[in-house]
Amino acid sequence: MDMKDLKRDALKLANWITDRSIKGISPLQSAEELAERYRIDNTYASNDKRVDALIRWETSKNFTAGFITGLGGVITLPVSIPASVAASWLIQARMAAAIASIYGHDPRSDKVRTVVLLALIGDASASKLLKGAGVSLGKHAVLRAMEGVGGRTVTQINREVGEQLITKTGIKGARGVSKLVPIAGGVISGAFDAASCQVVGRCAKRLFREG
Repeated sequence: MDMKDLKRDALKLANWITDRSIKGISPLQSAEELAERYRIDNTYASNDKRVDALIRWETSKNFTAGFITGLGGVITLPVSIPASVAASWLIQARMAAAIASIYGHDPRSDKVRTVVLLALIGDASASKLLKGAGVSLGKHAVLRAMEGVGGRTVTQINREVGEQLITKTGIKGARGVSKLVPIAGGVISGAFDAASCQVVGRCAKRLFREG
């Protein structure tokens, strides 16, 4: 794949992940619907508690090989990647978008969609990518730091996240993905990796939690 094709496919992939994860895809409900189940539950003392419970529940669901394979069978992929990897991306991106919603952010907004993608690649990679795009975090939360960022920069960040995902799956293959991309852990066994789900969930909590 040449660089031009990589950039084109990377943006397609980034948009596909956010669109499908936020809107939902059968049998997965939308990110807003998932978040609402926790928002209306008054047994939680705070949104932090709600998010922690959401992460624990998504982690404990144990999405089996059969579930991921079945989900992969009903999705149309924009690029040539294993369906099981794409299904894992959708599951974890939906969780990240639900976390954003619990903290009062609109998952449909461009910048929130971008931060959902950043959660998939982990704290270190996300910080490096933002710095390279000229976004200075300082002591600010990510969304606040991105308030003055234009649409072109947002598109650039989305594309670069997609490039990281495609490159790591394409170069290393499914066996190497679990060591490189938090979201794809467990793919080698065909089962959803609870540990990697927790990594992405905790990253999303840090990115979307103000203060």
